Amino acid sequence: MAYTTINKSTDYFDTTLWTGNATARNITTPFQPDFTWIKPRSFAENHVLFDAVRGATKRIISNTADAEATNTTMLTAFNSTSFSIGTNNNVNKNSDTFASWNWKAGTSVSGNTTGSGSYKSYTGSVSTTSGFSIIKYQGNGSSGHTIPHHLGGTAEMIIIKNLGATTDWIVYHKDIPSANTRKISLNSTDYYNTDSSMWNNTSPNATNFTLGSSSSLNSNNGNYIAYCFKSITGFSKIGSYIGNNGGSNGVFSYLGFKPKFIMQKLATNESGGQWYIRDDARAPINVVDTSLYANSSNAENNSADIDFLSNGFKTRENGQSQQDAGFTYIYMAFGQTLVGSNKVPCTAR
Repeated sequence: MAYTTINKSTDYFDTTLWTGNATARNITTPFQPDFTWIKPRSFAENHVLFDAVRGATKRIISNTADAEATNTTMLTAFNSTSFSIGTNNNVNKNSDTFASWNWKAGTSVSGNTTGSGSYKSYTGSVSTTSGFSIIKYQGNGSSGHTIPHHLGGTAEMIIIKNLGATTDWIVYHKDIPSANTRKISLNSTDYYNTDSSMWNNTSPNATNFTLGSSSSLNSNNGNYIAYCFKSITGFSKIGSYIGNNGGSNGVFSYLGFKPKFIMQKLATNESGGQWYIRDDARAPINVVDTSLYANSSNAENNSADIDFLSNGFKTRENGQSQQDAGFTYIYMAFGQTLVGSNKVPCTAR
């Protein structure tokens, strides 16, 4: 196990499950969430994403290119140890089941963007402890526009949505080959495409990420939301593995913690792949085969077996979704830490 500065992972990330009752109420969380991602499990309906920077009631959808919209019957408030939901079927349909993934940031930031073109304003919320920030910024249409992410280290994964237009979500992941020249979309199964208008052929650094001229990320006066992540030893990892067609003896990926949540995608095969989301709340024992797809409104299904292990995860099923030989699979993982200790736990000899 890896050393970590985070004694309790559920101070910064947690999965919450509930059954709908069509009555407005609060859903308990271990902290005041700043980013909440909700998906119905038992029926097909959209993923809806909310954050405290844009404000409760402002929903965006991970599986479509739709612009932001206001809905006062979905997530209606972020509270100290809960979030409030209304009566909308997307979050509270009677007798159906739901999942939410919740992240805490908590420290407000604001200022002006930098780099090429006119400077624009941004606001956000950040936790350097957990390596997560939410940044709402304005585009300026100029290649070389730089956006502060406030992570206190290099951003390794960035998920961005144009709030005012019907455009694809754009994802940067450090392990996509030639990542700063590539485009990959959260709302699609597509593999990466070469497009230097996205990141201006410039990798993120410890302060900023750099934009090209694409309207998906940087139209003049357009409004955008960016969810930014960096790995924190023993708590989170932005990484990848190469498939091996190993069947039940597939690829082992070392994380340094037991995972609570993994979002994973095949990135380099032209036939593409789903953005798989798995967590230990919906699948508490191995094998973990309870999947939702960030790019799809499909109901929860049982597919693509993996094991959540004490210090990583292991693929257990051949095929494009998991471990086609020679192809790159990218992931974002969050895990469990030991309460009250930042030391390596003792092991039996």
